[in-house]
Amino acid sequence: MKKLLLSTLIILAISSCGTAKTSSENPAESSTDSTYGFTEKNPVKVGGVGSGPLNERNYLNALTGPNGEKVSYDRQGSCCEFKSKNSPFGMGLLDRYAVTYEGKKDTITIYLNMYDKAKTMAPVGFKMK
Repeated sequence: MKKLLLSTLIILAISSCGTAKTSSENPAESSTDSTYGFTEKNPVKVGGVGSGPLNERNYLNALTGPNGEKVSYDRQGSCCEFKSKNSPFGMGLLDRYAVTYEGKKDTITIYLNMYDKAKTMAPVGFKMK
């Protein structure tokens, strides 16, 4: 059992070292859905087997404030279990990020799904480079 768990962890670690580009099909597009990215029921799906964490960073690095302000973000942990055929375990967790930009006094929580892939857009109030 220990060998199986260790083998699984090694395979996951190796496959997560990929160098995929962001999954955004049209990086300039912004969503008009006020829940997109802001709720666990409608996360931004940046997925890609083996490249999910890199896709998350690429997506967040492409976000800007509404007037092109540089965005800063801080990972707040994982939450919100869901089923996913793209996860080796059949389920995944969303990653939560506190996001803000220069001139904004508070932070906004954005939910990212690193397992499943869909067209990505900027959430309402943000733009993309």
